Amino acid sequence: MIENINEIDFRKADLNLLPVFSALLKERSVTRAAGRLYLGQPAVSAALMRLREMFKDELFLRTANGMEPTARALELAEQLGPALEIIHREMYGTPRFDPATAERSFRLGMPDSIEVALSPSLIERIQREAPGVRVAIRLAGHERGAKLLDNQEIDLGVSRFTDVASWHRQENLYREGYVCLFDGARLGIPSPIGLEDYLALPHLLMSFSGGFEGVVDEALARRNLRRRVLLSTTRFSALPFILKEADAIATLPASMARRCAEAFKLTLSPAPLEIETFTVSMLWHARHDRDPGHIWLREAVKSIVRVEANPSIDDTHRVQGT
Repeated sequence: MIENINEIDFRKADLNLLPVFSALLKERSVTRAAGRLYLGQPAVSAALMRLREMFKDELFLRTANGMEPTARALELAEQLGPALEIIHREMYGTPRFDPATAERSFRLGMPDSIEVALSPSLIERIQREAPGVRVAIRLAGHERGAKLLDNQEIDLGVSRFTDVASWHRQENLYREGYVCLFDGARLGIPSPIGLEDYLALPHLLMSFSGGFEGVVDEALARRNLRRRVLLSTTRFSALPFILKEADAIATLPASMARRCAEAFKLTLSPAPLEIETFTVSMLWHARHDRDPGHIWLREAVKSIVRVEANPSIDDTHRVQGT
C-alpha cells in the first residue's frame, strides 16, 4: 500500500538507475545495454557503479560468457521486474484485448488430470469467443509450476501448488477429492466398491516422481492397511486405457475420473476410505496481473471450473472427499 512508502527513502536513491539495471539484465553486456538505452558506454559503466553502491552488491560479474548476474541481482529482478512493468504499463498504456479479434498465444501448465477435465470446455470457449487465440498446454504439477512461471515457460498454472513466492499471484478454484475407477463389468464388482475388494485388487498409480506410494497409501497406513501397486505412471491419462484391459483399479481426482468413466464406460465409485482432499488453484506471475488478455484467460478458466470441476449435489453425496 502507498501508505507504507517513505518518500524520504526514495530521495536518497536515483530511480533512473533501474532501467539501466533492467537493460544489463537482458543484455548481459555494458556495450549492448548502452545501445539499448541510447547511451554511451561510459554512462552505463558509471550507472553500474552507482547501482552497486545502492544495492551493496556487485550485481554483475565479468565472465567469458559476458556479464553474469549475481544471486542478489536475480533476486532484485524477481522483486523489481513486476513493479517496473506495472509502472511502464500505467505510464504508456496497455493494449486493449478484444477476444473476438485478438491473435495471441497462451501457455498453460497443469497436470493431465486437470487438462482432461478442463481443456475440452476451454477449447469450446476459445472457438466461440476468441477464434484468433491458441493455447499450448504443458505438463506441470505442484513441484514444477512455479519454476515454469519464473522461467517464462508458461503464462498460467492450474494445479495444486506448494512453492509460491511473493512475486506470484494465486487464486483458489475448488477443492478436489479422489474416487475409484475400474471396469465393473470386467471385474464383476458393482459400485460402491467395498474395502475388501479394493484391497484385493492390484492398483494403478499416477506418480510424478515414478514412485509406488501416494496419498492412498498414506490413508491406508493410518489404518494399518496396505495395497499392492501393480503399475506406476507419470501420466493420469494412461490409466483408463489400462483399466479397460487389466484386472485392476485406480484412485483418481474426481473431476478427471468422471470424464474417464463417461468416455471409456468405466465404473465410478466412492473410495472405501477417507482420503485427504486438496485445493486446485491458478498461479501466475505478478507481471501478468493487469494484462487484459491474461485477465480474460483467468476469467475463462474460472467460469469453466464452476461448471466442470465442481461436483453436482448428487456427486457430492456419492463421492467421498469432494
